[in-house]
This record gives sequence, C-alpha cells and structure tokens, in this order.
Amino acid sequence: MGSTFGHLFRVTTFGESHGGGVGAIVDGCPPQLELSEADIQVDLDRRKPGQSKIVTPRREDDRAQILSGVFEGKTLGTPIMILVQNKDARSQDYSEMAEKFRPSHADATYQAKYGIRNWQGGGRSSARETIGRVAAGAIAKKILKQAAGVEIIAYVRQVKDLVAPDIDPNTVTLEQVESNILRCPDPVMAEKMIDFIDKIRRDGNSVGGIVECVARNVPVGLGDPVFDKLEADLAKAVMSLPASKGFEIGSGFDGVHLTGREHNDEFYMDGDRLRTRTNNSGGIQGGISNGENIILRVAFKPTATILLEQKTVSIAGEETTLTGRGRHDPCVLPRAVPMVEAMVALVLCDRYLTQKTVAL
Repeated sequence: MGSTFGHLFRVTTFGESHGGGVGAIVDGCPPQLELSEADIQVDLDRRKPGQSKIVTPRREDDRAQILSGVFEGKTLGTPIMILVQNKDARSQDYSEMAEKFRPSHADATYQAKYGIRNWQGGGRSSARETIGRVAAGAIAKKILKQAAGVEIIAYVRQVKDLVAPDIDPNTVTLEQVESNILRCPDPVMAEKMIDFIDKIRRDGNSVGGIVECVARNVPVGLGDPVFDKLEADLAKAVMSLPASKGFEIGSGFDGVHLTGREHNDEFYMDGDRLRTRTNNSGGIQGGISNGENIILRVAFKPTATILLEQKTVSIAGEETTLTGRGRHDPCVLPRAVPMVEAMVALVLCDRYLTQKTVAL
C-alpha cells in the first residue's frame, strides 16, 4: 500500500497525524551498530513543529522511543521499531474538512480511491508521516558515516523568488545550515527570506521554494544501469515527500542552456583516483555514483492549507467555499531540510549495503 521503502535496508512508516502516534519499522540494519534514542532525536528535533515563528505552532515533543531491535546500546540485526506519540492534536479544527475538500490537498483523491479517509489532520497524507522517515534516515546516516565517511547536508536554497546564489555545496557545513531558523546558510539572504515568510504567515497565506542537498564522500559504484539508476532512486525518494513538485540533479534544467562541450565533465587523475574537473553530472554517470559529490535539488510547493477563503466542492458534490483552520506551516522548507536528508540517506544506505553484498 505504498508505506514501505527500500530493498535491503527497508523502512515501513505507520500512523496518522491525529492518531495515537507515528513511527517506523526499520528492517535490514546491520547488527552491532551503536544506536540510542538520542541519535535519532537530533534529526527529529530539526523536523518537529513549533520551532519558530515561520513554522506551524503545533506543540509536539516528538520524543523517539525504540521498542525493538536494540539491546545494550547496539543493534541486533532484527527489525527496529521506533514510535513517536502524538500529544497536541486538535481534531476539532478539521471538522469542516470532513464534508469539504481542501484545494490542492489529498482529500478528494483519497476519497475517490478508498471511499473513506481520515479527515483529522489529513491522516496519512499529513507531513507528520515523515517522522518515521526522518527517524529511519538518522539510522541510515549513522551507518553511512561510520562505514564510508558519507556526509549528507541539505539546506534552503530558494524561497519563492528569493535565491541564495553563493552557497557552495562542496564546503557548506551543518553549523552554517543550523545558524538560523530557516536553515539557509547564507545569513544575509536568510534574513530576507524569514521576513518574507513571516509576512506571508501574517497574511494567512503560504509560499514554497527549493531545498538543495549534497552527499559527500559517496563511494564509487552505487546504483545500477537502466531502470535502477541511482538518480532515479533518489528522484522517487524525494518526490515521495509531501509537497514536493520538482527534482533535478547536477546541472538539472539549467543544463539545457549548455552545449555538450560546455556540459561534459572532463576526467583527470588525482593521484590514483579518477576525478572530474566539473560536476555537471551531479556525482552520478550512467546511473552509477562516480565518487564526486552528489548534488540535487527538490522544489516544494506552497503549503496547501491556507487561512484564506477558497472555492471548493463538498463530499456531496456541491460547490461551496472553505477557509482553512488549524495550525499549518506557512512554508514547509525549514522542516523539509531534514526530510530531504533522510530520504537521500535511505537511498544511499540501501545502495551501499547492496553494493557490499554484490562485492562479496
């Protein structure tokens, strides 16, 4: 039913936005990895609501509980179950949505497909489902870091028409990303973006933008040709995130403005290592990682639920209007940063473990 991701490193998320809780079951994690709830909590804290004035004011601690798969601080090689309880749901805010479809939301399509839906907070279509992904991604990042030195960092590159052009993905640090509430490592542009989002919030509206992500020290050889290309896996992963509407890697759509001579990444030898002088390929050639930094971007639409009156249709097929209620992000980008990191980590970890198996 679409709730499981991965092959050797498999993640199944569960739960609804206003149910008892949400979480994930992680299967395929190697044994004897040192793992604690604190390892997972770091990224959950970056994803949780109520962080600042430019995200939803819903108050959740989002404390991770590891219920299985870890003993005496180490993984057993058995399924790891992680649970986060919901504590601040206000289902009454959604009572009108039981009868009316929110524009650009999943209400109408869920109703058409299943004939039933959880209208309280959107159920499985809520971004709260991503808690399980982020928790599993924290485990994947730890595996990749310890086994291969892989580092995955995402950040906000653009908010509507405001772009931070000078961020270098090859050198950007987590400390720079976390230096402000937007998670844009350009401090000057970050302030302009924050002010803009705050104005949008006060107007009851929403706005979107772009999250960029870099994966450094990725081993050569991850991914397979044809249908299982690494960039295809990454595209599916990040495009499964709520509100995602676009994906590009390397030069992306800007590459159409170049000739082959300009776009090709020429090779050279760096000691005994084959390198490329440029990285328009974004670290992947022929669907296989080439050892250069993997650089990708994800476009997120404006949050669907806004606090302004809009035209819609009721479940009975009658045209009507709806004004959004409840607590919602005026911009998903600050909380989408750890979500993008998580999905990239899940793909690379799965592919890394597969490649190690093939190599044996």
